Amino acid sequence: MKQSPLLTITSLFLMLLLSFHLADDIVRGFEKGHLSNLTAVPIVVLWLYATLVLTERRSGYIINLLLSLFSLVVPIIHMKGRGVGIDSRIWGTRGGIFFVWTLIAIGVTALFAAILSARGLWASRHRTREVG
Repeated sequence: MKQSPLLTITSLFLMLLLSFHLADDIVRGFEKGHLSNLTAVPIVVLWLYATLVLTERRSGYIINLLLSLFSLVVPIIHMKGRGVGIDSRIWGTRGGIFFVWTLIAIGVTALFAAILSARGLWASRHRTREVG
């Protein structure tokens, strides 16, 4: 499969997972349901723009790479204690398995998207040298 469609699908799936996760965090009380949570909206819009409009451009790869790497922080924070750690409020709750699965899926998908973005960035670097 071509790298660009694969990165597009992976990034869109990661955005979906992160939106489910943010909603789950709000419902469980890890995040307060305030307007500050809407800061995610412009970030996701930028990510969507980079994924769908800036496809195969260096700027699109850079934005995807940075946001994918930033997404790796989500499972780390929760696994270190806020939600899933030793003093967890998740164990034995309804939807706990979905919460934990989402963290694992975010980690896997974010790392895969970061790898694809880095490869695309590297390949665009070589294409620029050949043209210029």
